[in-house]
Amino acid sequence: MNSHYNLNYTEEDIDKVLVKIKECIQNDNYTISMNDKRQENIDFINEYNIRSTKQKAILLQIQTDDFCYTLNNKKVGYEHEILYVFAPKVDLFGADGMQTTINVYIKINIIDTTNGNRVVVISFHPCRKEIEYLFR
Repeated sequence: MNSHYNLNYTEEDIDKVLVKIKECIQNDNYTISMNDKRQENIDFINEYNIRSTKQKAILLQIQTDDFCYTLNNKKVGYEHEILYVFAPKVDLFGADGMQTTINVYIKINIIDTTNGNRVVVISFHPCRKEIEYLFR
C-alpha cells in the first residue's frame, strides 16, 4: 500500500462522509471531471454509454465497504483537500451488448462552499491496478 494513502478511518467515519457525498449527488451539487486531463473518465463514459442518470446511480450506490483510502490533493494550493477513493463493482453493458462487471475507481473531493457542500468526482474509470479495500 502506498505510504501517501491514509487508512486511519472507522466505518462510522466513512458512513458520515458518504452521507455528505450522497446528499450532494441527490441534490445535483456534483460534477464528474471531464476536462482534457481526465480523458480516461471521458473514454470510460463513452465506451459504456453511461448517461448522466446512470452516472448518478453509480455514485449513489457507493457503500462504506467500497472505501479504499484517502490522500491529500497534490495540486498546488489545494494540498489541504482530502480526496476519498472508492471502488464499487458495477455491472455495465459494452458496445457489443455484453454485460460485464467492472471495479470503478472513483476519487471524490468534497468542497465546502458558502452555499454548502459540492462534490467533484475527479476520477471515474475502471481500476488500473489491484485495489485494496479498508473494510473488506
